[in-house]
Amino acid sequence: MTTWFITGTSRGLGRELTEQALARGDRVAATLRRPEQLDDLAAEYGDRLWRAPMDVTDSAQIESVLARAFAELGRIDVVVSNAGLGVFGAAEDLTDRQIDNMIATNLTGSIQFARRVVPHLREQGGGVLVQLSSQGGHIAFPRFAIYHATKWGVEGYFEAMAQEIAPFGIRTMLVEPGMVPTTFYAAAERVPVSAPYRGGPADAPPMPVEDMVATQSGTAHAIIVAATSPEPPLRLLLNGDAYEAVTSTLRQRLADLESQRDTAYAADAEYPRSNR
Repeated sequence: MTTWFITGTSRGLGRELTEQALARGDRVAATLRRPEQLDDLAAEYGDRLWRAPMDVTDSAQIESVLARAFAELGRIDVVVSNAGLGVFGAAEDLTDRQIDNMIATNLTGSIQFARRVVPHLREQGGGVLVQLSSQGGHIAFPRFAIYHATKWGVEGYFEAMAQEIAPFGIRTMLVEPGMVPTTFYAAAERVPVSAPYRGGPADAPPMPVEDMVATQSGTAHAIIVAATSPEPPLRLLLNGDAYEAVTSTLRQRLADLESQRDTAYAADAEYPRSNR
């Protein structure tokens, strides 16, 4: 039996991961702002579901809940940092509050959670730390600038941290889904574009949920399989749309960089003072 700790379990992939883990006979420590939202699962699975209220923007609460979970459950095999939110709109049009809230939840919250869970995993001799990222950690679309800023930040943080904590037997996995039809999109704030952006790239409507080809259940199942495998990958790119978009973007980015090879090496030379 695998023991999981999953944040953001009220809806979307967090809820789906919790349901699938419990259904396969595992034990789940689930955190969310309103634990009563999982009353149905508690009635069905009893003490295999451990619940606690937790807001990832509250570092003291993160520390307290993690301490309780590890003390009461013993070893936790897989920790999934899933909590997040979205605000979609032209970068200029977002309010300071919207920007601060998204960074605090998606980026700072993920970093603070990871910093506080690593000592527990190290003390028990290892484990798997899964961070929900996105195809948006590699590519960028209009109206998603701040969301992309948080996901690109998460990617850099975890790639560096993975190297630091590997000697402790802790594996990290960045999950990078494509467009999965979850309640995340319904819950996201949408900011109407201001006059200068009307008719431009920022004014394009988002993809309707009904046009998304990925499935929430299939995506969650792939995460569970990878996280419980002997060698979890550093990055798990999921869904066909993400595979096509990310690989084509990276190929173009590499081609652009290779075209700048001579310029890059020329910058190593000392620039003559006579030309300054």
